[in-house]
Amino acid sequence: MDIKKTPAGSVVKTLNGYFTFIPNPLPPQIIWDNALINNLSQADYILGMLAREGAKLPNPHLLIRPFIAREAVLSSKIEGTQTTLSELLAHEAGVHVDRNPQDLQETQNYIDALEYGIRRLNELPLSLRLIKEIHGKLMQEVRGGYATPGEFRISQNWIGAPGSSPTTAKFIPPSPDRLMETLGEFETFLYDRTLPPLIHVALCHYQFEAIHPFLDGNGRVGRLLIILLLLERKILPSPILYISAFFEATRDEYYQQLYNVSAYGTWSAWLNYFLNGVALQSQDALSRAERINNLIVEWKIAAGGSSQVLQDIITQLAINPFLTVTKVAQQLDVAFTTAQRAIKKLEQLEIISNVSHTRRDRTYCATKILAILEEPAKINQDVATGY
Repeated sequence: MDIKKTPAGSVVKTLNGYFTFIPNPLPPQIIWDNALINNLSQADYILGMLAREGAKLPNPHLLIRPFIAREAVLSSKIEGTQTTLSELLAHEAGVHVDRNPQDLQETQNYIDALEYGIRRLNELPLSLRLIKEIHGKLMQEVRGGYATPGEFRISQNWIGAPGSSPTTAKFIPPSPDRLMETLGEFETFLYDRTLPPLIHVALCHYQFEAIHPFLDGNGRVGRLLIILLLLERKILPSPILYISAFFEATRDEYYQQLYNVSAYGTWSAWLNYFLNGVALQSQDALSRAERINNLIVEWKIAAGGSSQVLQDIITQLAINPFLTVTKVAQQLDVAFTTAQRAIKKLEQLEIISNVSHTRRDRTYCATKILAILEEPAKINQDVATGY
């Protein structure tokens, strides 16, 4: 392991001769300088604006689904899954997608794990038990199935270049005999409410990644943890923030920041990086949600006094911009010909277009909504706080 000595934890030699990193219990000593205070204030303000304005949107419950899909795609992409947002949405709409089914399943599992975690928060607090349950959902019937879904590891894992071993890897988390000790300390801090929520969430994410309690899926579970903590602490009313977009856009820095905390105790740098990501993605999510909602309102006006079926299809476009006649007929419980007439009208209004270019089993898409969802994250812009 590259780390030999660090203020963030202990480097312990195992009986097998390699060294592991044992993180110190949280919280660390935090230096509340002007930069950190300003970044926390800015992130709090814009995240609060997202929570307030997002809740006031006419159809906030409809807009959540595509944002969850976006988070799933980008979080999975960090781990090497190649599924795109358009492929996932098309697949959900019942369209055949030319993508490895395992990639699609892994991304779908992320959505299922998040939705499962949100439901379970109504029954128990975010805890080691719930984290294991979420991992079980995430890893079900995918390539990580070997990694004992829903169970903490009982063997050593490590982070390093392909072909590395515990003696050559860059980073080695706690050995199995120390794992439950560090997880117990981590769970205690999960319940801590003495720090500002965003600082608490940032520290929890780092600590989870440093412990790396599963054989596979740690990155995705750690990013799910961010969303679930924000929901549990009532910072967000719904999972409309997709922080993985920021981590994906700054992937090298993301990994370096996590490593630097372990190696050098650079807590301030990590916290400032995390808070900047929250601020940028809060503003970004708010912009996308407003633009999608405006399109839905505009299209409903354009459809005028048309049939209720047409209005309902336009509403569904906020959930998924892809559609087929068969899927619409099933979702709205209407005749195939009724759905067909409504879709033809939407084509005439230039709200949707045929993206399959086939005579049968056509796939349609509201490309303006898809374009909003697929825009890359903006990470170099100045964040407008309104102060």
